[in-house]
Amino acid sequence: MPSNLDEVVSKLSDSEVVERVLRGDTELYQQIMRRYNRRLYRVTWAIVQDKDEVEDVIQETYVRAYEHLAQFAGRALFSTWLTKIAIHEAWGRMKRRNKQYDLDSTAASLNKFRRTTETPEDYVISNEQREVLEHAINALPEPQRAVLVMRSLEQMTVAEIANCLDITPQAVRMRFVRARRTLRRALDARGNAARSRTPESELFEFLGERCARVTANVLLRITGMVTPTRTASTQAD
Repeated sequence: MPSNLDEVVSKLSDSEVVERVLRGDTELYQQIMRRYNRRLYRVTWAIVQDKDEVEDVIQETYVRAYEHLAQFAGRALFSTWLTKIAIHEAWGRMKRRNKQYDLDSTAASLNKFRRTTETPEDYVISNEQREVLEHAINALPEPQRAVLVMRSLEQMTVAEIANCLDITPQAVRMRFVRARRTLRRALDARGNAARSRTPESELFEFLGERCARVTANVLLRITGMVTPTRTASTQAD
């Protein structure tokens, strides 16, 4: 896609991009992926915690969303609709895998990282600090971990999270409070400074080759598919 067109498309809203894709401009679908690759990676990782499977879930999410794009009626945020597809795909894979996340194993892995002594002038997060914080988040129970990632890292609203997870707003708030309390205890126990100095944008990044690979694979899969169109029977999102 030409760079000048890329700049124009980047200013379109999600709904405008969706409408143009539905009119046959399939290539614009990659704009959706650029916007939500990181969010889907973070949310999916919070559930499945396997790099290869995360990529599979993200790819399947984009393909399923494309296949059912005409069902997006615009009465909710497109980001919520897309995130909900990813969550249900991740949950489905967890059930098929029939394997529960091993909290003790992940919590034990925190001990592999040595303590660091840094000066007050050092405001740059090290790779070790980032890994410690990511592992501490990974050690949370899945319901708390998912809410923490969605609320703190992706800045999703309580209502949006409740919609995506099919729980009440009160349950979202309760899980978030418990997650932050548990995380604070884990980091305090390590005497680690990563919590206060870690930019949220640096956690659970999904960049470079992996991001490009997912985008390319999705575009390859949807090429040749019949462009979805709105019909009278279109369901509400």
